[in-house]
Amino acid sequence: MRKKITTWMLLCMVVLLSFGSIASAEAEKKTVILGTSADYMPYEFHKTIDGVDTIVGFDIEIAKEIAKDMGAELVIKDASFDALLPELTSGRIDFVISGMNPTEERRKSIDFSIPYYEANQAIIVRKGEESKYNTVESLEGARFGVQKSSIQERIAESIPNSNVVSLDKIPDLLLQLETERVDVVIAEYPIAKANMNEETMVITDAKPTSENDEYAVGVRKGNEELLKSINATLERLIKDDQVQKFVDEAGDLAAGRVSEKEQLNTFEFFWKYRDYYLKGIQYTLLISALGVLFGFLLGLVIALMRMSGNSIFKFIATAYIEIMRGTPMLVQLFLIHYSLPAFDIKFTPIQSGILALSLNSAAYLAEIFRAGIQGVDRGQLEAARSLGMTKKKAMRHIILPQALKGVLPAIGNEFIVIIKESSIVSFIGVMDIMYQAQILRGSTFAALNPLLVAAVIYFIMTFVLSKLLGVLERKLSASDNR
Repeated sequence: MRKKITTWMLLCMVVLLSFGSIASAEAEKKTVILGTSADYMPYEFHKTIDGVDTIVGFDIEIAKEIAKDMGAELVIKDASFDALLPELTSGRIDFVISGMNPTEERRKSIDFSIPYYEANQAIIVRKGEESKYNTVESLEGARFGVQKSSIQERIAESIPNSNVVSLDKIPDLLLQLETERVDVVIAEYPIAKANMNEETMVITDAKPTSENDEYAVGVRKGNEELLKSINATLERLIKDDQVQKFVDEAGDLAAGRVSEKEQLNTFEFFWKYRDYYLKGIQYTLLISALGVLFGFLLGLVIALMRMSGNSIFKFIATAYIEIMRGTPMLVQLFLIHYSLPAFDIKFTPIQSGILALSLNSAAYLAEIFRAGIQGVDRGQLEAARSLGMTKKKAMRHIILPQALKGVLPAIGNEFIVIIKESSIVSFIGVMDIMYQAQILRGSTFAALNPLLVAAVIYFIMTFVLSKLLGVLERKLSASDNR
């Protein structure tokens, strides 16, 4: 039994590490990786060009110029705004351009280029309420919607008696405003103008200010060579008035995207954007399948360790189970993806996602296996030993087959949970179903249809799996009736 388990684990590790070898081969090319949050039209946003989802915007054009001057290929990594600094400090991206203000707090962890653009803040409210919030003083006591970890969050928090709702995506904030969950949304004027629905929203005369309305490029501390190259490119673009040209062109692209807004039912929405979801399904199935496989094997090992007579093994297994079950999986994912690089251990987003799912699931499966093993009559083990079988052989041929059959429904439930919880990998940039749904929410202005389609896909996947497990369970129980 141990030999088979070891063989399977080695085979699975080869599959997992193959992703790393592919990534290493790609990394040999001269590339520079940009980190951005592509929901900030017209700075950076998704747009379908020639049938291909493309990240565009004037920040992206600036990044292209930086890469061109470096003689490197630009690779764009889309992430939530509050994940950009961890991505940068962990070395997963080379620089950040995402409408980011060079605040003193951010300067403590990263370095900034010279400013390349400056924009005013805008207050967005529902139509008919512009007179209610037409001055900064009238904003006192209002419910604010702002992007998480942004300068607008600081502005809102500085207003007396404010109630602040911080979210990752601008479309989500505007949905909060439209559904009357917040009173006002604070955003830069170009962002507000490009994203808001002018039929139901309006920009007021209130002009909030901050200590820093400038935008700059972020790089890791001490990366002086890259910072020098970026500053040289920015100085050239500013001198030639290229930045304003990029702003105007991005505004035209954004206006074209707004004009493409259309009303589709859920099925029509899925059919039109099916390529996005099909790509997401591939990543979800890959991560879930490997997470299930590794979790199953590791969980069985942990269960046997906990039930062994060795006190050290028992302590390690017990501590592992308690820690993994007592902490959120999202925290575990972030620790694996962002903290391990400090020890020169770097995983790709896919590897981090598989590892987090496997380690978390193994803790729950270990307890399921332990319950199944303890549920088998102890007399069977004693009888096997009396017939001359070793404890290992008895466990392999008699105890484990009965234990696994008894806990199969619980194992099936855990597998279904893994498929649903795999959606958290979208937080670190894995292009799974939820990642694709968030892209479509930002690029189509549809608030619910992308999520409804994603929910239906998850339901179909889990429903099919539960039925297959039911068939397997009935086949295994058929021998009990003979």
